[in-house]
Amino acid sequence: MVKKPAAKPATKAKAKAAPKAKAPAKAKATTKAKPAPKAKAVARTEAAEPTLLERILTSLDADKAEDIVTIDLAGRSSLTDALVIASGRSSRHVSSLAEHLARKLKEAGYGTRPIDGLPQGDWVLVDAGDVIVHLFRPEVRSYYDLEGMWSVPEPEQAPERAAL
Repeated sequence: MVKKPAAKPATKAKAKAAPKAKAPAKAKATTKAKPAPKAKAVARTEAAEPTLLERILTSLDADKAEDIVTIDLAGRSSLTDALVIASGRSSRHVSSLAEHLARKLKEAGYGTRPIDGLPQGDWVLVDAGDVIVHLFRPEVRSYYDLEGMWSVPEPEQAPERAAL
């Protein structure tokens, strides 16, 4: 009977000794393998970093926003460089689009973005800084017609002022 207990601890000791020898080898292999992929990932991120406008359009498309329109306001407005106008199928969908967009922008490092009109869900405005996003229910969008208001060509006022 004494031989059986003595044999069992001996096999356990041998089994424990083998993993200890293998563990440092695995740690060395993993530390060598990890820096190379990190360097590649950083290079890819810098080369393919999406712009704010691209992030917004991707988020709205992923959340199934309808009739997404982008209006370039660079040089026409001191408030923003672009307007993004989109529709949701219902008040709940419009509110959800705005919440998801704000969360994705925060996760991307743009900070907490102000949202107006979220409780009602008829017309929600997300101020993303250089891009302002208007999310509407279809009826409200056709009533306010922001595309029509901003799509009017800007009048050339410089020559008229020179003539006066």
